[in-house]
Amino acid sequence: MILSVSQKRKRIATGETIHRVNWDPVSQRAKYVSKKEIKAIDPHIDFDKLPSAREIAELNECIDGIDRMVRESAKRFEFEKIPYSVQMLADAFKSTLIPKTKVDQSNKYIFNYIDKYIEENEPSRAKGSLSVYKQLKRHLEAYLAHHRVNIKFEDIDIAFFRSFENFLIKYRSINNITIAKQLSTLKTFIGYAQSDGIKVSDSFRRYKVSRQALEVITLTEDEFLTLYNLDLKGNKRLEQVRDVFCFSCVTGLRWSDLNQLKREHINGMEIRITVQKTQRPLVVPLNVYAYSILEKYSERSRPLPVISNQKFNDYLKELGKMAGIDEPVEIVRYKGATKIVSTHPKYELITVHVGRKTFVTLSLEKGIPAETVMATSGHSDYKSFQRYVNVTEERKRVEMAKAWGAPELKKVIGGTDL
Repeated sequence: MILSVSQKRKRIATGETIHRVNWDPVSQRAKYVSKKEIKAIDPHIDFDKLPSAREIAELNECIDGIDRMVRESAKRFEFEKIPYSVQMLADAFKSTLIPKTKVDQSNKYIFNYIDKYIEENEPSRAKGSLSVYKQLKRHLEAYLAHHRVNIKFEDIDIAFFRSFENFLIKYRSINNITIAKQLSTLKTFIGYAQSDGIKVSDSFRRYKVSRQALEVITLTEDEFLTLYNLDLKGNKRLEQVRDVFCFSCVTGLRWSDLNQLKREHINGMEIRITVQKTQRPLVVPLNVYAYSILEKYSERSRPLPVISNQKFNDYLKELGKMAGIDEPVEIVRYKGATKIVSTHPKYELITVHVGRKTFVTLSLEKGIPAETVMATSGHSDYKSFQRYVNVTEERKRVEMAKAWGAPELKKVIGGTDL
């Protein structure tokens, strides 16, 4: 970080590091680099050791937080009418940091324990699923540095959770959904430490994580059929992406399971596979759409031409735009109490996971019982599944109103229209 005051400049180390290929000198922020791009840049670089797209976003949020802390220090000087130099601004920033050489052993132990949790669970978890713990470690380090405090496992109680939540809202530039995920992860981690014999404060379990209901982005049946029947002759790249996505729409498989799908997983008219995320066996009956797509690629060694998740999502937006899937969708997020509303054409919001959501909602709308849909999609928690049921009820009302016209709403008291 370079500070500049009255044409005087000073360099300050932020304490954050990133591989050179993940740094964009123009935007001065970290950038995600795909496996294909790495091969072109330097084939000797180990892609698996580079940060994921989520970790890149997390690091950029951290950099934004550092930037904001420095600017707030400058504003305090100005508010108090104190003339300040670049050195004073640098000292003000440094005062919020705890020198790494003086880190309290209790802090060090907590962070080492997060590393231990990641190391022990990595073999049984999908790649990237533990990145949230790395993010949690980074947020905790920033919190402790900002407040200049030391903390032990037994100190992480309800008061700590509230203080940590307020810090994430004010200084880490992340929305309430991400904050809820971090707090939930912290509870999971503390529970893990307790089960491992570490003394913790039992009060942390009473802290209730507030979660915002997310929009459920799915395709309507008309949108699915438009995409399925889209003429893409001459564009093999988009045609293959379309086929894999539509396969997800009619089977409910996640990208990780589409990517691991092999010929031996297909038995007659069904797929038998162990889900990568949950490590549970799953049986998915093939319908006419799924069978047709598999038949199209019957000459290949692998059943489907699956590409990287990142490229897949990029191409899906291109596909959605070509198919005219451009209905405006309002997205609402909160940062603390601040409401942030944005509107996007639906194609901008299409990701590979929308295929799975589309399978669930269309199956429910076709009258398939929720229990059957859950068994096919691999959902085990009805509470999280319930939002799809709510979406289909709302869609029914919208579609009925479009087809038959919405009635004029009137108040009716004692059978008399007013």
